[in-house]
Amino acid sequence: MTRIEETPGGVRRLATDGPWEESYGYSRAVRLPNGLVLVSGSASVVDGRIADGSPYEQTKTAFGVAISALRELGLDTVDVVRTRMYITHSRDADDVGRAHRELFHAVRPASSMIAVAGFVDPTLVVEVEVEAYRAPDGGAAG
Repeated sequence: MTRIEETPGGVRRLATDGPWEESYGYSRAVRLPNGLVLVSGSASVVDGRIADGSPYEQTKTAFGVAISALRELGLDTVDVVRTRMYITHSRDADDVGRAHRELFHAVRPASSMIAVAGFVDPTLVVEVEVEAYRAPDGGAAG
């Protein structure tokens, strides 16, 4: 279940059933009045459960969570301008990069891949962040 709350200033916040959103006090995604959408770190968690799988599969699932949030706020993969991939093992970089390429090759967002010590749940090996933009009038950027 998702819900969108809008502030008097026009900021829209998307809440989902993510296991940590409520307890840690954050939104899955936030859309600013200027058309920028920031999607919080998304992992391979579906329906509140961690989805096992290879780094490649976890990456596809994590980006799926992020893209679903974008769609709830009216954007899609073509609007993605930046991605970040956090991985626990640099040996997984090629698998994670392959999943990213399959999703974003035509879009070519600015991107970073960073090796980190670990995540809240040790079975997770990748977490992703997405930023997207669509001008408020629906037109493309600049």
